[in-house]
Amino acid sequence: GLELLADVPHAWPMNLLPGDIERIRGVLNRHGMGISNINAFMMRGVNDPRQPYWHPSWIETDPQYRAVRREHTKRALTLAAELGAPGIQTEPGGPLPSGMSRRHAYQIFYDELMPCIELAEKLKVNLLIEPEPGLLIERFEQFLEFAEKIDSAALGLNFDIGHAFCVEQAPDEWIPIVARYTRHYHIEDISAQRVHHHLIPGEGAIDFAAVLKAIRNSQYSGWITVELYPYIDDPDRAGRQALQFLQGIVQSMTH
Repeated sequence: GLELLADVPHAWPMNLLPGDIERIRGVLNRHGMGISNINAFMMRGVNDPRQPYWHPSWIETDPQYRAVRREHTKRALTLAAELGAPGIQTEPGGPLPSGMSRRHAYQIFYDELMPCIELAEKLKVNLLIEPEPGLLIERFEQFLEFAEKIDSAALGLNFDIGHAFCVEQAPDEWIPIVARYTRHYHIEDISAQRVHHHLIPGEGAIDFAAVLKAIRNSQYSGWITVELYPYIDDPDRAGRQALQFLQGIVQSMTH
């Protein structure tokens, strides 16, 4: 399977015509592939000069700019339903604007997200929040507090193994704690310095044997997606190397 980016150059929802969606479906069918997740976190299609991944965020000070994120998310949810994807993942609020309290930011995030939650419930697809270092929700206890306020079966967690490691939350320890919310995993390696730069699994400091054992013990049966967007020059090699490394660990666990 693959993760489809709801952004340029994959599938920027605002520009997709019905024929484009049919072509995506046709390519997937020809190759016998499913969609693990639709990534609606990044919005490079807007090309905000501050940081093209994070803006527009859910907590921009300008409500009209926040609406761009909200409507993009609705389109991504609809795309997921049309392509048979289990769900989408989104940004965990965004970078806290100068002068905005965290309490106010959480309220804005809640108010903007709820129409999307309602659509996700109607479409029967998951809307996953992905904690990210440096953003409003970067730690699992923050996610849990927010998720309990949403109180919807459509809301879930996109558990990014590398992000947890970056904020010094041991992934294997947190996997069982948040398992009831986890609907999808992102896997990448991170250096021992915990700098947020995605590495091919096996090239950093994460204990993937412990991670994969914890995932298995949690009874998780969904997709695990290797997220290696920095490797644009040779993505096939990066993918093969990651798969070989992770398969080796999985095979050793079965013996």
